[in-house]
Amino acid sequence: MWIFTILPEWVIHLTFGIGVVGIILGFLLGFIPFIKTYKLAIQIISILVFSLGVYLEGGLADYKEWEFKASELRIKLAEMETKMAQADTKVVEKVVTKVQVVKEKGRETIKFVDREVIKYDTKFLPGGQCEIPQEFFKAYNDSLGKETK
Repeated sequence: MWIFTILPEWVIHLTFGIGVVGIILGFLLGFIPFIKTYKLAIQIISILVFSLGVYLEGGLADYKEWEFKASELRIKLAEMETKMAQADTKVVEKVVTKVQVVKEKGRETIKFVDREVIKYDTKFLPGGQCEIPQEFFKAYNDSLGKETK
């Protein structure tokens, strides 16, 4: 309720207390002349104030319970965000590692191909073509993880 955002708690407790005191004064001290004159009015007003106090006390208890649950959820959300950040870090590390592995394999493949092609590079055929050996295709396919035919 919006009333709990503007009213301090002590006002709610005071309302409840005034209602209780009014009820006690209205029913028990009816023999005093001043109270006897206004006994019915004091009892009705005290019961209404007491009812309002009970309603506000119940609402305050419910409000505090929801605030407690909301604070628990905020804590869980913060924990989940921390775990999510750690998981993101792990994923980034895995991606970086895989990229490095792929680059290293690519460099090794390039070195192997350069080493193997140099062996056959001197054998130019007429027309400016060079013969590419079958080992090159096998090494290339092996580096990609494909089977050779």
